[in-house]
Amino acid sequence: MSELILHHYPTSPFSEKARLLLGFKGLSWRSVKISPVMPKPDLTALTGGYRKTPVLQIGADIYCDTSLIARRLEQEKALPAFFPEGQEMIAATFAAWADSVVFQHAVSLVFQPESIAVRFGNMPPEAIKAFIADRAELFSGGSATRLSADQARHQWPTIMTRLEQQLQREQGDFLFGEPSIADFALAHPLWFLKATPVTSPVVDAYPAVSAWLGRVLGFGHGAFSEMSSEEALEVARNATPAALPDEQFDEPNGFEVGQQVAIAAIDYGVDPVAGELLFAGSEELILRREDERAGVVHVHFPRFGFRIGKR
Repeated sequence: MSELILHHYPTSPFSEKARLLLGFKGLSWRSVKISPVMPKPDLTALTGGYRKTPVLQIGADIYCDTSLIARRLEQEKALPAFFPEGQEMIAATFAAWADSVVFQHAVSLVFQPESIAVRFGNMPPEAIKAFIADRAELFSGGSATRLSADQARHQWPTIMTRLEQQLQREQGDFLFGEPSIADFALAHPLWFLKATPVTSPVVDAYPAVSAWLGRVLGFGHGAFSEMSSEEALEVARNATPAALPDEQFDEPNGFEVGQQVAIAAIDYGVDPVAGELLFAGSEELILRREDERAGVVHVHFPRFGFRIGKR
C-alpha cells in the first residue's frame, strides 16, 4: 500500500482541515512542506498546474481539493466516518457552505490591516507584499468575489449566533450529533481566525462554538513524518496509478474518455490542468498526464466546483 503524502504548509486553513481529517481517521502520513506562494515547481510537476493547498498524493495518484481528499480518506479507512449513514447529504452540503461562505468571511477578517500587522509582523515588508500579490493573483479570474472587511464584520454575528444556537441545542458534542465532515469544514476557518489576538475574539465570544472547536481540534493530526518534495516526486515516478473507479463514466456535456481536456476550479485558483480525460463519475474527475519529473500520474478533482473545457 502506498503512503499518504500531504503537500501543505503550516498556516494554511485548508491544510489544517486536511491534517484534522487525517487525525480523526487515525492515519499515518508523510508531510511535504510547500511554499505558501508561487512558484511551486515540485508541486505543479505532480498536479500539472493546480496550485491550491493542500494536495494529497498516494503513489502516482494526486488528489486536489479537501472535499475530494475527504472522500479518498473515507475509502482508505471507512470508520470513523466523515459521512455518517443517513447524514451524507446534510454533512456534505453544510461542509460546502462552510468551505465557501464561512471561509470567505474569515479571509476578509484576517486580511484587514489590523490583523495583517500582527499576523505578518515578523516578516520583511517585501515578503508581505509578495504574499498579498500572490493572493490577489490566486483570486483573479474566478467566480469568487472578495468580501469587504466591513461586510464580513456586519454579517459575522449572524453566522456565529446560528452556530451557537445549533450547538446549544444539539444532542451530542458535534454539529449533527456525531462527528462528520461538516465539523472539519467549519473548524478550519475558525482556527484561522484564532491565530491572532485581533481576530480571535470573534470566535471566543461564542462559548458553545469555542467549546466545540476545542473538541474538533482535539482530534489532532495523526502520526506523520517529514518527506522532501524530491522524494515525493520519486515516489510518483516509481509508482503506477491505481485502477479507475468501478463506476459508469458520466459526462453530460459530451466529453469522452480519452479526450484531451483541461480541468480547472471555478471559484479561485483557476489555473487549468491539461491531460487525457479518463473518468467522470458522480463525485470525481480523473486526468492522465505525464511529466518529465513525476512520470505518469492520475490527477483527481471533485466534479462539484470544477469545470471541464476543451484543450
